[in-house]
Amino acid sequence: MARWDPDAPERLASAALDLFAERGYENTTVIDIAQRAGLTKSTFFRHFPDKREVLFGGDTVATLTAAAITAAPPEATPLEAVAHALETLGAQTFTPTRREFSAKRWTVIAATPELREREALKGLGITAAMIKALTGRGVPALTASVAAELAALAWKIAYERWHDPTSTAGFGELARQALTEVQAASALC
Repeated sequence: MARWDPDAPERLASAALDLFAERGYENTTVIDIAQRAGLTKSTFFRHFPDKREVLFGGDTVATLTAAAITAAPPEATPLEAVAHALETLGAQTFTPTRREFSAKRWTVIAATPELREREALKGLGITAAMIKALTGRGVPALTASVAAELAALAWKIAYERWHDPTSTAGFGELARQALTEVQAASALC
């Protein structure tokens, strides 16, 4: 591939994921990733601060989640607003074309403690963004926290189900189903 081909971040993420799966995270360098993508080390660092972040996309998902909560219909309850956000993410981010990448990403993260830690921190950031967006809609802080935590759990369940190779359902559908299940289970506690 020529160095000027578009989608450098996507190419770098794909190359990194392949290398992490082949060699392990610890045995892969930024130079390895850039070379596999047909790019330079400086191009890598224009898009990502380090090799770990190539799999996490900065705060893009948190920003999209907050924007979708804000854009939910004004009459939406807190759980309806987070459900709207999860469905929006399914349409924008967790598309069928990303399913294979996501499954491979999940496997690499599960095998690497440093990446599991980063994934957990990313999840906390997304939950915080949901809380902030809900309180921005006038939802009381405690209610916003509970709704965001339930949504985070539903997200985790939906994500696990979505990247399962036997699954054919879309992320938005799985997220809505998981949120309903989590809400029902919380009523039993």
